[in-house]
Amino acid sequence: MDELVAVRRHSHGIDRSSGCHSSSAEGSTAWIGKGLSCVCAQRRESDARLSFDLTPSQEECLQRLQERIDVTYDSNKIEHQEALRALWRAAFPEVELRGLISEQWKEMGWQGKDPSTDFRGGGFISLENLLFFAKTYPKTFQDLLRKLEGNRSDWEYPFAVAGVNITFMLIQMLDLQTVKPRTMMGAVFLKLLSENERAFDVLYCITFKLMDHLWLEMRASYMEFNSVMKAARRQLERELLLEDIQRVEDMPSYGLLAW
Repeated sequence: MDELVAVRRHSHGIDRSSGCHSSSAEGSTAWIGKGLSCVCAQRRESDARLSFDLTPSQEECLQRLQERIDVTYDSNKIEHQEALRALWRAAFPEVELRGLISEQWKEMGWQGKDPSTDFRGGGFISLENLLFFAKTYPKTFQDLLRKLEGNRSDWEYPFAVAGVNITFMLIQMLDLQTVKPRTMMGAVFLKLLSENERAFDVLYCITFKLMDHLWLEMRASYMEFNSVMKAARRQLERELLLEDIQRVEDMPSYGLLAW
């Protein structure tokens, strides 16, 4: 499993290192794949006994979202290559990309020069989420990518890899890989999804901005990334259960996003 690449900020630029490790449970967690399981609160035994019936509309929306979730990133597919190039253009429109495998990708916060190796935890949908974010909320996307807001840590989280983590966390939190939801959170989300089929993508953007907001509020460094993610998850769960939430855009944290 690849090492986590920390991003160290200096007054004169950005330096990247993979040499920081911690023996604590928080600091030693891997960022990709099954190592992310500790980011997501474990399902309670009582949740496994719950089952929520779906309307035909909700069932169709869930199936379409699951089809997206099931797509793995394939570096041989032209569609996937073009999506990756589109992400670069959205992130750095003033800089020409030299190749799909390039040291340039580290500037976006990928762990190495080939971003395709970082998609294992989130699949192609994690690339779609990043691209949706860049196109729909460009100001917030750029602020987070370039770490423009707040008093930042010396050791910052890598932007792109954090994005893959967020996709993975949301899929787990919302129980999106089952035939029908087994948690109240999953059932609530499917109602929002039936109102807006891009609800997952919008929630992704909300979550990314909320995570960074909490990161600054908690004065976190990259060793505390899992703690920040857990705090973001708890906040999302509280907001999704508010009585007046009829659309994902009704969530209080949606107000953090800017165009």
